[in-house]
Amino acid sequence: MNYLLGAFKPACNVSITFSDGKNRKQVPMKKENGQTALVPLFHSQDTISGKVCIDPYQGKKVEHNGVKVELLGQIEMYFDRGNFYDFTSLVRELDVPGEIYERKTYPFEFPTVEMPYETYNGVNVRLRYALKVTVTRGYSGSILEYQELVVRNYAPLPDINSSIKLEVGIEGCLHIEFEYNKSKYHLKDVILGKIYFLLVRIKMKNMDLEIRRRESTGAGANTHVETETLAKFELMDGTPVRGESIPVRLFLAPYDLTPTHRNINNKYSVKYFLNLVLVDEEDRRYFKQQEITLYRLKEDASA
Repeated sequence: MNYLLGAFKPACNVSITFSDGKNRKQVPMKKENGQTALVPLFHSQDTISGKVCIDPYQGKKVEHNGVKVELLGQIEMYFDRGNFYDFTSLVRELDVPGEIYERKTYPFEFPTVEMPYETYNGVNVRLRYALKVTVTRGYSGSILEYQELVVRNYAPLPDINSSIKLEVGIEGCLHIEFEYNKSKYHLKDVILGKIYFLLVRIKMKNMDLEIRRRESTGAGANTHVETETLAKFELMDGTPVRGESIPVRLFLAPYDLTPTHRNINNKYSVKYFLNLVLVDEEDRRYFKQQEITLYRLKEDASA
């Protein structure tokens, strides 16, 4: 029985290491099993290079029909799980058909790789980058090894960043104006603003400011929309008086935010909204929502 079990064990160990692995920044990434692992961080136009090592187990040889490494950029819809849409696929052939009797190492390099989209793990979709090594074999089945990596891309400071001014009103009962200092924020930014009460004839219980993320996947009749409330910030408790103003100061850094993604490869979009919620003493709720744009600024640039 032990002999039979041994027959189905892989004939070798396959490992992938990066040339600059010791110095490259590692970031946490949640895996499919829910656990978090540290993986290397890359940016568009980076060179991805390293070594693939194939180490046969003692007393075994590896017969193969070729060895290759691929750099894959893929989008997976969770309602179509298992089907990956490749938007990047680069291949390096590492070895011709033959046999491997002892540990063998293959260098590889993908120079200045265009990686236009960021890694994203959402409610209904994920975008991932991975290195995939394939030891092609016949009847005994090919041997596959994956190494995930995270891609993040920086954006410059926007040339135009207009403030946001909006009004909330119920005729004869309520008139509020609010403004935010800008409409585009980097992920470590602070939202500054002010809320003015010009007319208050209803008794207010409280007022909150929420950050909401809206993820849209698919198209047409197959569009799926998921909205998450990522942050809730109490602005006021009780009824304000006419002429009163309330300052807004909301730090974005503590929250799990991504840049705004617009129509990524015609598969999905991710948008962010500031949602002002007013609740009166009869628990009626009044909303005013405004889209904001989030972008990733190079960390030393936001200092």
